[in-house]
Amino acid sequence: MPNSLEANCRSKLRPLTLLQPAKISFGAGASLQAVDFLKERNIASVALFVSKSTCSLAAGLLDALQAAKIETHVSQAQPAEPTLQDAESARAWLRSTAAQAAIGFGGGSVIDIAKIAAATVRQAASLSTFVGNGLLPSRPIPLLAIPTTSGAGSEVSPNAIFLDVEAQLKKGIISPWLVPDAAFVDPELTYSLPSGTTASTALDALSHCVEAFANRNAHPLVDVYALKGVELIFQNLKAAIEDGRNTEARSALALGSLYGGLCLGPVNTAAIHALSYPLGSEFQVPHGLANAMLIPHVLSFNAVTAPQRYAEIALHLGIASSTDDVTEQAKRFIQSLTQLCADCSIPSSLSDFRVSQDDIPRMAAAALTIQRLLVNNLRDLTQTDAEAIYRNAF
Repeated sequence: MPNSLEANCRSKLRPLTLLQPAKISFGAGASLQAVDFLKERNIASVALFVSKSTCSLAAGLLDALQAAKIETHVSQAQPAEPTLQDAESARAWLRSTAAQAAIGFGGGSVIDIAKIAAATVRQAASLSTFVGNGLLPSRPIPLLAIPTTSGAGSEVSPNAIFLDVEAQLKKGIISPWLVPDAAFVDPELTYSLPSGTTASTALDALSHCVEAFANRNAHPLVDVYALKGVELIFQNLKAAIEDGRNTEARSALALGSLYGGLCLGPVNTAAIHALSYPLGSEFQVPHGLANAMLIPHVLSFNAVTAPQRYAEIALHLGIASSTDDVTEQAKRFIQSLTQLCADCSIPSSLSDFRVSQDDIPRMAAAALTIQRLLVNNLRDLTQTDAEAIYRNAF
Protein backbone atom coordinates (compact mmCIF):
# COMPACT_ATOMS: atom_id res chain seq x y z
CA MET A 1 0.00 0.00 0.00
CA PRO A 2 1.27 3.53 -0.70
CA ASN A 3 2.41 5.43 2.38
CA SER A 4 0.68 8.64 3.46
CA LEU A 5 3.16 10.87 1.62
CA GLU A 6 2.59 9.07 -1.67
CA ALA A 7 -1.16 9.10 -1.18
CA ASN A 8 -1.01 12.84 -0.58
CA CYS A 9 0.64 13.27 -3.99
CA ARG A 10 -2.51 12.01 -5.66
CA SER A 11 -5.44 12.34 -3.33
CA LYS A 12 -6.71 15.87 -3.96
CA LEU A 13 -7.52 17.76 -7.10
CA ARG A 14 -6.35 20.98 -5.49
CA PRO A 15 -6.59 24.25 -7.47
CA LEU A 16 -3.77 24.49 -10.00
CA THR A 17 -2.87 27.15 -12.55
CA LEU A 18 -1.12 26.33 -15.80
CA LEU A 19 0.88 29.25 -17.19
CA GLN A 20 2.08 28.77 -20.75
CA PRO A 21 2.61 30.77 -23.94
CA ALA A 22 -0.53 31.96 -25.69
CA LYS A 23 0.90 30.39 -28.84
CA ILE A 24 2.93 27.19 -29.11
CA SER A 25 3.97 26.09 -32.59
CA PHE A 26 5.58 22.67 -32.93
CA GLY A 27 7.07 20.88 -35.92
CA ALA A 28 9.54 21.10 -38.77
CA GLY A 29 9.97 24.70 -39.89
CA ALA A 30 7.97 26.09 -36.96
CA SER A 31 10.71 28.60 -36.12
CA LEU A 32 9.92 30.70 -39.20
CA GLN A 33 6.39 31.26 -37.92
CA ALA A 34 7.91 33.71 -35.48
CA VAL A 35 8.08 36.23 -38.31
CA ASP A 36 4.34 36.00 -38.94
CA PHE A 37 3.74 36.46 -35.21
CA LEU A 38 5.71 39.72 -35.28
CA LYS A 39 4.07 40.96 -38.50
CA GLU A 40 0.58 40.33 -37.14
CA ARG A 41 1.42 42.66 -34.25
CA ASN A 42 3.01 45.35 -36.43
CA ILE A 43 6.35 44.97 -34.69
CA ALA A 44 8.97 46.83 -36.70
CA SER A 45 12.12 45.99 -34.71
CA VAL A 46 13.27 42.98 -32.73
CA ALA A 47 16.26 42.00 -30.59
CA LEU A 48 17.55 38.50 -31.26
CA PHE A 49 19.53 36.76 -28.51
CA VAL A 50 21.68 33.90 -29.81
CA SER A 51 24.97 32.27 -28.85
CA LYS A 52 28.00 31.97 -31.11
CA SER A 53 27.32 28.25 -31.45
CA THR A 54 23.73 28.74 -32.63
CA CYS A 55 24.12 31.86 -34.77
CA SER A 56 24.45 29.83 -37.97
CA LEU A 57 21.18 28.04 -37.17
CA ALA A 58 19.44 31.42 -37.08
CA ALA A 59 20.35 32.24 -40.70
CA GLY A 60 16.94 31.23 -42.05
CA LEU A 61 15.14 33.26 -39.41
CA LEU A 62 17.35 36.29 -40.07
CA ASP A 63 16.64 36.06 -43.80
CA ALA A 64 12.90 35.87 -43.13
CA LEU A 65 13.04 38.86 -40.78
CA GLN A 66 14.93 40.86 -43.40
CA ALA A 67 12.42 39.90 -46.09
CA ALA A 68 9.63 41.09 -43.80
CA LYS A 69 11.49 44.40 -43.32
CA ILE A 70 11.71 43.90 -39.56
CA GLU A 71 14.79 45.65 -38.20
CA THR A 72 16.84 43.04 -36.32
CA HIS A 73 19.48 43.61 -33.66
CA VAL A 74 21.59 40.53 -32.88
CA SER A 75 23.53 39.76 -29.71
CA GLN A 76 25.83 36.71 -29.78
CA ALA A 77 27.33 37.31 -26.34
CA GLN A 78 25.33 34.68 -24.48
CA PRO A 79 27.41 32.30 -22.31
CA ALA A 80 26.57 28.67 -21.62
CA GLU A 81 26.19 29.15 -17.86
CA PRO A 82 25.06 32.80 -17.46
CA THR A 83 25.60 34.85 -14.34
CA LEU A 84 23.39 37.60 -12.99
CA GLN A 85 25.97 40.05 -14.36
CA ASP A 86 25.64 38.48 -17.83
CA ALA A 87 21.90 39.07 -17.59
CA GLU A 88 22.51 42.66 -16.49
CA SER A 89 24.68 43.20 -19.57
CA ALA A 90 22.02 41.66 -21.81
CA ARG A 91 19.38 43.97 -20.33
CA ALA A 92 21.58 47.01 -20.99
CA TRP A 93 22.13 45.89 -24.59
CA LEU A 94 18.42 45.35 -25.16
CA ARG A 95 17.68 48.78 -23.74
CA SER A 96 20.21 50.34 -26.15
CA THR A 97 18.48 48.81 -29.19
CA ALA A 98 15.03 50.23 -28.34
CA ALA A 99 13.66 47.04 -29.95
CA GLN A 100 9.91 46.50 -29.75
CA ALA A 101 10.21 42.75 -29.03
CA ALA A 102 12.79 40.14 -28.01
CA ILE A 103 13.52 36.63 -29.26
CA GLY A 104 15.54 34.02 -27.35
CA PHE A 105 17.04 31.62 -29.90
CA GLY A 106 19.16 28.82 -28.48
CA GLY A 107 19.44 26.56 -25.48
CA GLY A 108 17.92 27.20 -22.09
CA SER A 109 20.60 29.67 -21.01
CA VAL A 110 20.10 31.92 -24.04
CA ILE A 111 16.35 31.85 -23.64
CA ASP A 112 16.64 32.59 -19.91
CA ILE A 113 18.74 35.68 -20.67
CA ALA A 114 16.24 36.89 -23.28
CA LYS A 115 13.40 36.33 -20.84
CA ILE A 116 14.87 38.33 -17.97
CA ALA A 117 16.19 41.08 -20.27
CA ALA A 118 12.75 41.55 -21.85
CA ALA A 119 11.00 41.51 -18.49
CA THR A 120 13.31 44.07 -16.85
CA VAL A 121 14.38 46.26 -19.78
CA ARG A 122 12.60 49.28 -18.26
CA GLN A 123 13.50 48.48 -14.66
CA ALA A 124 16.34 50.31 -12.90
CA ALA A 125 16.68 47.85 -10.00
CA SER A 126 19.46 45.27 -9.86
CA LEU A 127 18.38 41.85 -11.11
CA SER A 128 19.23 40.41 -7.70
CA THR A 129 16.14 42.29 -6.50
CA PHE A 130 13.96 39.87 -8.45
CA VAL A 131 15.54 36.59 -7.30
CA GLY A 132 12.76 34.47 -5.87
CA ASN A 133 9.15 33.86 -6.76
CA GLY A 134 6.73 36.46 -8.13
CA LEU A 135 8.85 39.59 -7.67
CA LEU A 136 8.80 40.90 -11.25
CA PRO A 137 6.23 43.69 -11.72
CA SER A 138 5.57 43.19 -15.46
CA ARG A 139 7.11 42.61 -18.88
CA PRO A 140 6.82 45.68 -21.16
CA ILE A 141 7.65 44.10 -24.55
CA PRO A 142 6.62 40.89 -26.35
CA LEU A 143 8.86 37.85 -25.88
CA LEU A 144 9.34 34.90 -28.23
CA ALA A 145 11.34 31.73 -27.61
CA ILE A 146 12.88 29.33 -30.14
CA PRO A 147 14.78 26.43 -28.55
CA THR A 148 17.68 24.74 -30.35
CA THR A 149 18.10 21.95 -27.80
CA SER A 150 15.66 19.42 -26.38
CA GLY A 151 16.26 19.90 -22.70
CA ALA A 152 15.61 23.00 -20.63
CA GLY A 153 11.98 23.62 -21.57
CA SER A 154 12.61 27.31 -20.86
CA GLU A 155 10.50 28.27 -23.90
CA VAL A 156 7.34 27.49 -21.93
CA SER A 157 8.38 27.92 -18.30
CA PRO A 158 8.17 30.86 -15.85
CA ASN A 159 11.75 30.25 -14.66
CA ALA A 160 15.12 31.83 -15.40
CA ILE A 161 18.24 30.46 -13.69
CA PHE A 162 21.49 32.39 -13.20
CA LEU A 163 24.73 32.01 -11.27
CA ASP A 164 25.26 34.39 -8.37
CA VAL A 165 29.04 34.62 -8.53
CA GLU A 166 29.43 36.10 -5.06
CA ALA A 167 27.36 33.35 -3.45
CA GLN A 168 28.75 30.70 -5.84
CA LEU A 169 25.24 29.32 -6.25
CA LYS A 170 22.65 29.20 -9.00
CA LYS A 171 19.53 31.20 -8.23
CA GLY A 172 16.10 31.34 -9.81
CA ILE A 173 13.89 34.19 -10.87
CA ILE A 174 10.36 32.82 -11.19
CA SER A 175 7.46 34.88 -12.48
CA PRO A 176 4.44 34.61 -14.77
CA TRP A 177 6.03 37.48 -16.73
CA LEU A 178 8.86 35.15 -17.77
CA VAL A 179 6.50 32.88 -19.71
CA PRO A 180 7.05 33.85 -23.36
CA ASP A 181 4.14 35.11 -25.45
CA ALA A 182 4.96 32.49 -28.07
CA ALA A 183 7.18 29.41 -28.36
CA PHE A 184 8.26 27.93 -31.68
CA VAL A 185 9.63 24.42 -31.21
CA ASP A 186 11.35 23.26 -34.40
CA PRO A 187 13.01 19.81 -34.17
CA GLU A 188 15.03 20.57 -37.31
CA LEU A 189 17.11 23.02 -35.29
CA THR A 190 18.38 20.13 -33.14
CA TYR A 191 19.70 17.92 -35.95
CA SER A 192 23.27 19.21 -35.65
CA LEU A 193 23.55 18.81 -31.89
CA PRO A 194 26.53 16.61 -30.92
CA SER A 195 25.63 13.30 -29.31
CA GLY A 196 26.95 14.35 -25.89
CA THR A 197 24.87 17.51 -25.85
CA THR A 198 21.86 15.60 -27.13
CA ALA A 199 22.18 13.14 -24.26
CA SER A 200 22.76 15.62 -21.44
CA THR A 201 20.01 18.01 -22.50
CA ALA A 202 17.49 15.22 -23.06
CA LEU A 203 18.27 13.72 -19.66
CA ASP A 204 17.72 17.15 -18.15
CA ALA A 205 14.26 17.16 -19.74
CA LEU A 206 13.69 13.60 -18.52
CA SER A 207 14.56 14.69 -14.98
CA HIS A 208 11.99 17.50 -15.25
CA CYS A 209 9.32 14.96 -16.09
CA VAL A 210 10.37 12.37 -13.50
CA GLU A 211 10.64 14.93 -10.71
CA ALA A 212 7.30 16.51 -11.59
CA PHE A 213 5.58 13.12 -11.55
CA ALA A 214 7.28 11.88 -8.35
CA ASN A 215 6.73 15.05 -6.33
CA ARG A 216 4.95 16.05 -3.13
CA ASN A 217 2.94 18.51 -5.22
CA ALA A 218 2.24 16.19 -8.14
CA HIS A 219 -1.10 16.85 -9.80
CA PRO A 220 -3.10 14.81 -12.34
CA LEU A 221 -3.24 17.79 -14.71
CA VAL A 222 0.56 17.82 -14.89
CA ASP A 223 0.99 14.04 -14.61
CA VAL A 224 -0.24 13.75 -18.20
CA TYR A 225 2.65 15.87 -19.48
CA ALA A 226 5.19 14.32 -17.14
CA LEU A 227 4.43 10.69 -17.91
CA LYS A 228 4.27 11.21 -21.67
CA GLY A 229 7.50 13.20 -21.53
CA VAL A 230 9.29 10.36 -19.75
CA GLU A 231 8.02 7.91 -22.35
CA LEU A 232 9.06 9.99 -25.36
CA ILE A 233 12.57 10.66 -24.11
CA PHE A 234 13.17 7.22 -22.62
CA GLN A 235 12.17 5.46 -25.82
CA ASN A 236 13.87 7.74 -28.36
CA LEU A 237 17.09 9.10 -26.85
CA LYS A 238 19.39 6.32 -28.04
CA ALA A 239 18.00 6.52 -31.57
CA ALA A 240 18.62 10.28 -31.69
CA ILE A 241 22.20 9.78 -30.53
CA GLU A 242 22.86 7.07 -33.09
CA ASP A 243 21.47 9.18 -35.94
CA GLY A 244 21.16 12.89 -35.28
CA ARG A 245 18.95 13.34 -38.34
CA ASN A 246 16.43 10.71 -37.27
CA THR A 247 13.41 12.97 -37.61
CA GLU A 248 11.08 10.79 -35.57
CA ALA A 249 13.49 10.50 -32.65
CA ARG A 250 14.42 14.20 -32.74
CA SER A 251 10.75 15.20 -32.80
CA ALA A 252 10.05 12.91 -29.86
CA LEU A 253 12.85 14.49 -27.81
CA ALA A 254 11.66 18.00 -28.69
CA LEU A 255 8.11 17.15 -27.65
CA GLY A 256 9.29 15.43 -24.47
CA SER A 257 11.33 18.51 -23.60
CA LEU A 258 8.31 20.74 -24.23
CA TYR A 259 6.21 18.58 -21.90
CA GLY A 260 8.95 18.79 -19.26
CA GLY A 261 8.96 22.57 -19.54
CA LEU A 262 5.20 22.66 -19.02
CA CYS A 263 5.73 20.78 -15.75
CA LEU A 264 8.11 23.40 -14.35
CA GLY A 265 5.65 26.15 -13.55
CA PRO A 266 2.83 24.37 -11.74
CA VAL A 267 4.85 21.60 -10.03
CA ASN A 268 8.60 22.13 -10.62
CA THR A 269 11.54 19.88 -9.81
CA ALA A 270 13.06 18.59 -6.58
CA ALA A 271 16.27 17.15 -5.11
CA ILE A 272 17.99 16.20 -8.37
CA HIS A 273 18.04 19.83 -9.44
CA ALA A 274 18.84 21.20 -5.98
CA LEU A 275 21.86 18.90 -5.69
CA SER A 276 23.00 19.67 -9.22
CA TYR A 277 23.24 23.42 -8.68
CA PRO A 278 26.51 23.36 -6.67
CA LEU A 279 28.09 21.19 -9.38
CA GLY A 280 27.29 23.81 -11.99
CA SER A 281 28.11 26.89 -9.96
CA GLU A 282 31.39 25.72 -8.43
CA PHE A 283 32.71 23.10 -10.84
CA GLN A 284 31.13 24.28 -14.11
CA VAL A 285 29.48 20.92 -14.75
CA PRO A 286 26.87 21.53 -17.49
CA HIS A 287 23.42 21.54 -15.95
CA GLY A 288 21.97 18.62 -17.90
CA LEU A 289 25.05 16.51 -17.26
CA ALA A 290 24.96 17.23 -13.53
CA ASN A 291 21.32 16.15 -13.38
CA ALA A 292 22.04 13.01 -15.39
CA MET A 293 24.81 11.91 -13.02
CA LEU A 294 22.62 12.43 -9.96
CA ILE A 295 19.33 10.94 -11.24
CA PRO A 296 19.96 7.29 -10.20
CA HIS A 297 21.30 8.23 -6.76
CA VAL A 298 18.51 10.64 -5.83
CA LEU A 299 15.82 8.26 -7.08
CA SER A 300 17.35 5.38 -5.13
CA PHE A 301 17.31 7.54 -2.00
CA ASN A 302 13.67 8.53 -2.52
CA ALA A 303 12.50 5.02 -3.40
CA VAL A 304 13.48 3.68 0.03
CA THR A 305 10.41 5.34 1.54
CA ALA A 306 8.38 6.39 -1.51
CA PRO A 307 8.59 3.85 -4.37
CA GLN A 308 5.03 4.12 -5.67
CA ARG A 309 5.44 6.84 -8.29
CA TYR A 310 8.58 5.30 -9.75
CA ALA A 311 6.74 2.00 -9.89
CA GLU A 312 3.97 3.65 -11.89
CA ILE A 313 6.51 4.95 -14.40
CA ALA A 314 8.01 1.46 -14.73
CA LEU A 315 4.59 -0.03 -15.44
CA HIS A 316 3.81 2.72 -17.96
CA LEU A 317 7.07 2.03 -19.80
CA GLY A 318 6.52 -1.73 -19.72
CA ILE A 319 9.79 -2.45 -17.93
CA ALA A 320 8.18 -4.03 -14.85
CA SER A 321 5.48 -6.59 -14.30
CA SER A 322 2.21 -5.87 -12.54
CA THR A 323 2.89 -9.00 -10.47
CA ASP A 324 6.06 -7.49 -8.99
CA ASP A 325 5.79 -5.70 -5.68
CA VAL A 326 6.02 -1.92 -5.76
CA THR A 327 9.60 -1.86 -4.49
CA GLU A 328 10.77 -4.15 -7.28
CA GLN A 329 8.87 -2.12 -9.88
CA ALA A 330 10.56 1.08 -8.72
CA LYS A 331 13.93 -0.69 -8.74
CA ARG A 332 13.39 -1.77 -12.36
CA PHE A 333 12.80 1.83 -13.42
CA ILE A 334 15.89 3.13 -11.63
CA GLN A 335 18.01 0.32 -13.08
CA SER A 336 16.75 1.05 -16.59
CA LEU A 337 17.42 4.76 -16.17
CA THR A 338 20.93 4.04 -14.91
CA GLN A 339 21.54 1.85 -17.97
CA LEU A 340 20.20 4.57 -20.28
CA CYS A 341 22.72 7.02 -18.81
CA ALA A 342 25.50 4.48 -19.35
CA ASP A 343 24.38 3.81 -22.93
CA CYS A 344 24.55 7.56 -23.55
CA SER A 345 28.15 7.71 -22.22
CA ILE A 346 27.20 9.92 -19.28
CA PRO A 347 30.16 10.13 -16.86
CA SER A 348 29.40 8.08 -13.77
CA SER A 349 31.71 9.77 -11.26
CA LEU A 350 31.90 13.30 -9.92
CA SER A 351 35.66 12.86 -9.71
CA ASP A 352 35.71 13.24 -13.51
CA PHE A 353 34.99 16.94 -12.86
CA ARG A 354 37.68 17.55 -10.25
CA VAL A 355 35.23 17.21 -7.39
CA SER A 356 36.89 15.75 -4.30
CA GLN A 357 35.47 14.04 -1.25
CA ASP A 358 36.50 17.10 0.76
CA ASP A 359 34.11 19.23 -1.30
CA ILE A 360 31.07 17.19 -0.34
CA PRO A 361 30.04 18.87 2.96
CA ARG A 362 30.23 22.31 1.36
CA MET A 363 28.21 21.20 -1.69
CA ALA A 364 25.60 19.55 0.52
CA ALA A 365 25.20 22.69 2.62
CA ALA A 366 24.78 24.78 -0.55
CA ALA A 367 22.21 22.37 -1.99
CA LEU A 368 20.16 22.51 1.20
CA THR A 369 19.63 26.25 0.68
CA ILE A 370 17.53 25.45 -2.42
CA GLN A 371 14.41 24.87 -0.36
CA ARG A 372 12.10 26.07 -3.14
CA LEU A 373 12.93 22.73 -4.82
CA LEU A 374 13.64 20.49 -1.84
CA VAL A 375 10.17 21.07 -0.41
CA ASN A 376 8.88 19.15 -3.45
CA ASN A 377 11.03 16.08 -2.88
CA LEU A 378 9.28 12.83 -1.96
CA ARG A 379 11.65 12.30 0.96
CA ASP A 380 13.04 14.89 3.37
CA LEU A 381 16.73 15.53 2.84
CA THR A 382 19.24 16.29 5.60
CA GLN A 383 22.86 17.40 5.36
CA THR A 384 23.91 13.79 6.04
CA ASP A 385 21.57 12.51 3.32
CA ALA A 386 22.85 15.01 0.75
CA GLU A 387 26.45 14.11 1.55
CA ALA A 388 25.64 10.40 1.14
CA ILE A 389 24.06 10.99 -2.28
CA TYR A 390 27.13 12.89 -3.48
CA ARG A 391 29.42 10.12 -2.18
CA ASN A 392 27.37 7.53 -4.04
CA ALA A 393 28.03 9.52 -7.22
CA PHE A 394 31.80 8.99 -6.97
